[in-house]
Amino acid sequence: MTVSPTAAPNDTRTPAPEGPFGLDRLLQDVADVLCAEPEEIDPDENLLDQGLDSIRLMSLVSRWRTEGAQIAFVDLAERPTLREWAELLAPTA
Repeated sequence: MTVSPTAAPNDTRTPAPEGPFGLDRLLQDVADVLCAEPEEIDPDENLLDQGLDSIRLMSLVSRWRTEGAQIAFVDLAERPTLREWAELLAPTA
């Protein structure tokens, strides 16, 4: 079993779905807009509490929509953790 670099070694939660907008990608993109290192961002904590504001969130939405994501600002704002975003942006079957 491969452990995600963002998961704790004993993390028993279901790993976030991968795809073009997998957890690692989202973590890097959020770290970039926050001028932080990915290791500083907790994927299970509210991103607003970690410094993400509405302008930065809108820039992420715009970037991801340009790359094909079917997501709206309000969808992400209502679920402000990276793990939830990875689920929202996961490819559907």
